[in-house]
Amino acid sequence: MKQVAIFHLTPCVFFFSTPPPHTSPFPVLAPHSPPHSNSFLMPHFEELRELREQPIDPQAEQEIIDSIEEVYFSNDSFDMVQHELEKLPPELNLQELEEYRDKLKRQQAAVSKKVADLILEKQPAYVKELERVTALQTNLQLAAVICTNARRQLSVAKEGFTEASLGLLANQRRRQLLTGLLKSLRTIKTLQRTDVRLSEMLEEEDYPGAIQLCLECQKAASTFKHYSCIRYVEQLDVALSKTCKHFDVSHYTKVQLAYTLLGKTQTAMDQLHMHFTQAIHNTVFQVVLGYVELCAGNADTKFQKMQYKDLCTHITPDSYIPCLTDLCKALWEVMLSYHRTMQWHEEHDSAAAESDESVVDRSYVKKKLEHGLTRIWQDVQLKVKAYILGTDMSNFKYDDFIVVLDVISRLMQVGEEFCGSKSEVLQESIKRQSVNYFKNYHRARLEELRMFLENETWELCPVKSNFNIAQLHEFKFMGQCRSPSVSPNRQAVSSASPAEEELSLFQRYLQEGNPFEMHIEHKEEETEDVLASNGYESDELEKSVYQDYDSDSDVPEELKQDYVDEQTGDVPLKSVSRETIRSRKKSDYSLNKTNAPILTNTTLNVIRLVGKYMQMMNILKPIAFDVIHCVSQLFDYYLYAVYTFFGRNDMYESSGLGLISSRLRTTLNRIQESLIDMEAAGENAGVHGPAEDRKEKVPSPHLSQLVVLTNSGTLYGLAQRVVATESLVFLAEQFESLQSHLDTMMPAAKKPFLQQFYSQTVSTASELRKPIYWIVAAKAIDYEQMLLMMAGVKWDIREIMSQHNVYVDVLLKEFEQFNKRLGEVSRHVRIPLPVSNVLWEHCIRLANRTLVEGYANVKKCSNEGRALMQLDFQQFLMKLEKLTDLRPIPDKEFVETYIKAYYLTENDMEQFIKNHREYSMKQLANLVNVCLGSHINKKARQKLLAAIDDIDRPKR
Repeated sequence: MKQVAIFHLTPCVFFFSTPPPHTSPFPVLAPHSPPHSNSFLMPHFEELRELREQPIDPQAEQEIIDSIEEVYFSNDSFDMVQHELEKLPPELNLQELEEYRDKLKRQQAAVSKKVADLILEKQPAYVKELERVTALQTNLQLAAVICTNARRQLSVAKEGFTEASLGLLANQRRRQLLTGLLKSLRTIKTLQRTDVRLSEMLEEEDYPGAIQLCLECQKAASTFKHYSCIRYVEQLDVALSKTCKHFDVSHYTKVQLAYTLLGKTQTAMDQLHMHFTQAIHNTVFQVVLGYVELCAGNADTKFQKMQYKDLCTHITPDSYIPCLTDLCKALWEVMLSYHRTMQWHEEHDSAAAESDESVVDRSYVKKKLEHGLTRIWQDVQLKVKAYILGTDMSNFKYDDFIVVLDVISRLMQVGEEFCGSKSEVLQESIKRQSVNYFKNYHRARLEELRMFLENETWELCPVKSNFNIAQLHEFKFMGQCRSPSVSPNRQAVSSASPAEEELSLFQRYLQEGNPFEMHIEHKEEETEDVLASNGYESDELEKSVYQDYDSDSDVPEELKQDYVDEQTGDVPLKSVSRETIRSRKKSDYSLNKTNAPILTNTTLNVIRLVGKYMQMMNILKPIAFDVIHCVSQLFDYYLYAVYTFFGRNDMYESSGLGLISSRLRTTLNRIQESLIDMEAAGENAGVHGPAEDRKEKVPSPHLSQLVVLTNSGTLYGLAQRVVATESLVFLAEQFESLQSHLDTMMPAAKKPFLQQFYSQTVSTASELRKPIYWIVAAKAIDYEQMLLMMAGVKWDIREIMSQHNVYVDVLLKEFEQFNKRLGEVSRHVRIPLPVSNVLWEHCIRLANRTLVEGYANVKKCSNEGRALMQLDFQQFLMKLEKLTDLRPIPDKEFVETYIKAYYLTENDMEQFIKNHREYSMKQLANLVNVCLGSHINKKARQKLLAAIDDIDRPKR
């Protein structure tokens, strides 16, 4: 029997020895088993006890259980017999089989004992719970009997009392009501004919006649006012409400006459204002609801139950402008109706009888109407404000946002004409949206500008010679402006005729039309045509570029006749000779091309951006300062980029030419600190500024790899340098032309910012020419070669020479070559006169300073040697003046004064040292040692050298 029990539990041994998750460690009754069907457990309890009573070491028992293969715990469908048979070796050994069988028996016994322990441990709790279930079943049976008896007794009470007694009372009450109604109907029947006639008059909108008829039979019908046949006042109120959206003079006249007959003039005015308020609410709600449901694309009624403010948040960006336009159109109709209502009362007041009662009524009506103006406009503002703030417009397209500003600007104009309001609510709401939009828009434009600059190859953008920013679409609004305060839309509408311009919107659209219909229709149909064909105005001029530079064919015919001043465009009174034209060509490398502005695609992009910014500022005054500040950043970034690409060089300081003025240096430092994110550029990596500050900054741009500035064949990128620098100068000129317009837009308190921007930044654009072109001048001519040649000249000669030294000819040949290369560059890019002047000035200054340095390297020199120096320099000047029109020759006195200083006496030399600090310490010391050393004593020489050292000490 014991073995049978063990084998009976065999399946449990392998599946419950280590309980799986969420599985009870002992057998559980099936859900459908009755509470007492524990026959599975009871027969085995004795066997389980026997198993538990067998002595065994717990640790050994657990080791046996742990030794069971994992596969026995895998799943319910596991076939253990098949598994064991498959494990048998090909050759069976009886002893091994018996040992393995004993091992399995031990595992089975251990598992059976473990299961027995778990089952017997839970037996008391199981028995106790079984008793509770039995008691619960007994209580439920008793509750069912009680409920059945209660329902039966309630049924008896209903049949015996409620239906019989209360039914009789209800029928009696109905009978009494019908008896009273019959009596009333018999009385009303006598007024039937009057009722029919009254209805006819109301349908004909003859309100005065209807009221007169009612007054005649009012006494007879006073008892029955609650019946529809004589509720004339309610219909009159409905008629009054109709005037709020579409004012009709004849209709309103009838309604007012009717209220006058009733003696309810003041009541009518109170009701009218209530209807206008309701009309505004209903109008805006229906307009917005229509667009929301249209965009949602379904018939969901949830939108109809929303508050207006919440409804506005469901407008999509695509439907925002059409909905706003329709909203303003609908509100215009309401305000126009109110305006016409006031007109009606003004006209009728002047013709009305002067009774005391009528005077009081008219005074009340006038005050009520005047007060209502502000209240109605306030309601309109609040409704439009909710609409404006319901959508985030920061990602709108620029043109779309301008349309929104334009519509709101026109609405504010309506408010000003309607009640003299400055529309503070609308201004504040649109300002919030504008600042948010403009901040994001400007940030994106700065990043876009950086991308433009980093991809800019600084090639010439071909525009017509008469190019003007007024030709650009973005600046059309300036030509249409009567004053800066008028919106572009208003300008377009008001450009019909002077007589119409003097009319207000309410006068112009009194009978028909709507001021908000114009902004959709008003679009610039014409597109600007500012680009020239291949950069030239005609084929003839294009051909002339490639003609021989010294031939007459490269001079346009009009220039052969009369020379036109390039900078002023003026034609001299007398003709200029061909020789004069030839001489002008030596320093002006642009006469063979039309004087079209030098600018790039990036420059054009910046100018267009400025136009867009000014449009926004023109429409919305409250953010004018924010916009102008951003406009200044566009110019700052462009200027900084041109300087960074072409003008930054460490050799400036050592040149001694003062290439960067203190004003320009201050401007560049300010731009770098306020606008350039140095951390993003990898500079000042250790310095971490606040996140908010960095968010407002832009990384420093990098020059495109396509732009090569190290090639001597292109004069170190001179063409690109000219395009970059002169495009900046052109941009500065455009800013100068806009200054007066910007000044009118700027708030008075902020005008110093604008003045400072122009005086310290815009005006410095042309100053960048010096550092940018200096690097070309410094590398274009081999000054080191000249120094070496000068070092080989013997200066302590005893005879006065009549022939200059060879180094002068070599230097002049370098200048001639430089002149030729400038002409070659000018075939591709026009080199304006100021640019050629700066280039020549730099080259001549560097050459003259090289001459002085060469003279300062002389170890021995005689008076005849000094004369030779003068001869060399005069020869250089004479030949140089034929190459350039630059007058006077830069630094001419710098060389001449140094040569003449050789002839000074000891006392004069001491004064010379104090007065001429432009010379270096070495150059002054050479004068003392070489010149005076031959005829002054050692003490005097030491004194002069000490004076030189005193001058140099403060520098150190």
